[in-house]
Amino acid sequence: MSADFDVAVVGAGIVGAAIARLLGGTSLSVALIEARDDVGDGTSKANTAILHTGFDATPGTLEARLVARGYTMLGDYAAATGIPVERTGALLVAWTDEQQRTLPALRDKAERNGYTRCELVDAAEVYRRVPALGPGALGGLTVPGESITCTWTTNLALATDAVNRGVTLLRGHRITAAGIGPHVTRLTGTGGDVTARWVINAAGLGADTLDGLFGHERFTVTPRRGELFVFDKLARPLVPCIVLPVPSKAGKGVLVSPTIYGNVMLGPTAEDLRDRTATGTSEQGLAFLLDRGRELMPRLLEEEVTATYAGLRAAIDRDDYLIDVDAGRRYVLVGGIRSTGLTAGMAIAEHVGGLLDGTLDLTPRADLPDPPRMPNLGEAGIRPYQDAAAIDADPEYGRIVCFCERVTSGEIRDAYRSPIPPAGLDGLRRRTRAMNGRCQGFYCGAQLHDLVETRGGTA
Repeated sequence: MSADFDVAVVGAGIVGAAIARLLGGTSLSVALIEARDDVGDGTSKANTAILHTGFDATPGTLEARLVARGYTMLGDYAAATGIPVERTGALLVAWTDEQQRTLPALRDKAERNGYTRCELVDAAEVYRRVPALGPGALGGLTVPGESITCTWTTNLALATDAVNRGVTLLRGHRITAAGIGPHVTRLTGTGGDVTARWVINAAGLGADTLDGLFGHERFTVTPRRGELFVFDKLARPLVPCIVLPVPSKAGKGVLVSPTIYGNVMLGPTAEDLRDRTATGTSEQGLAFLLDRGRELMPRLLEEEVTATYAGLRAAIDRDDYLIDVDAGRRYVLVGGIRSTGLTAGMAIAEHVGGLLDGTLDLTPRADLPDPPRMPNLGEAGIRPYQDAAAIDADPEYGRIVCFCERVTSGEIRDAYRSPIPPAGLDGLRRRTRAMNGRCQGFYCGAQLHDLVETRGGTA
């Protein structure tokens, strides 16, 4: 039996898109298969969007190595593609004597991970850097390299790059069975059958289920719900950098962070669930965040809340990534990728490529297209409505549709003409910021629906 593809990558989140992009740069035929209707619509879309230095990773782990490598790779890729990044830095704040005593060990841990820029600071310096913090901070640890970015744009850039390199994107294609033959695997899904010589499992919350289809019982994914508050842009001056808690055995805790869109984020919670679809917020989770917010930054709670949301992380019962090659079944597992997968995604792809090099011909093609140039969603950069030259060339960039986020009809049109157009209004939100502001689509939703449904995304 001949295969439709040399490689099928299952899961079009950040990790799967990064792997497909790398393989798409070779002579291999590659499919990127996504169960949902859009790329980045699973665990990747609700990431806390921090570009991590890896300072607090467990030294010697695969995660520590790949986060450190991915930090550089994604930083360079962001500059090449226009993914917005703000180098805000971070500050770990100690509120108890026990946390204060932990700070030197955290600095030593960072240095063992190769990050040497952390500095211990006293309480006076903590409040000089973040005056709005609540009373009682005893000291802190600076992490100047921590940054904020856009997880939506990162995912879309990698997937678009993959498609431009010749990867076939199959959306709305949930895998339900795998028939493993001597040379080819048949993946049966809701969108029909796909055959491939090799299968790479980057399915996130569904990674253990797909792993089981290949005869393995080595881990279980536990959906870990993280709930967050998003505060209005008027709160941004209160939070000049990422404010991190000192991690404990219970986890990394609740942070306060600026976002690339000009808002402020408080969260996340960490609640293990059984339901892999439970992305709704809970009364208990939001009450917990409000209590923590009153302690961390009381003035923040005086600001307006723009949105609350929740995401599910694919937690597994081990403290490292689980990446393994089953050569006999021509199968690669890429599992247990937590929120650090945003930073590490390109390095994970590089690592998987290294594991397969020699088994597959991964020689880069000479005719690769340039990386895509992504629309800027970051508040720190120039947006189309601010770009006089762009408006002169195309007046649609001066016609605002979403007034909360200053999204223009030109951007809506561009999203639908792009290599991976949105599958619905939620996908449009992730590509343009439309409906992402104060009114959450109350004022612009009807007009956007008309543009999308009636006129195909053009004004």
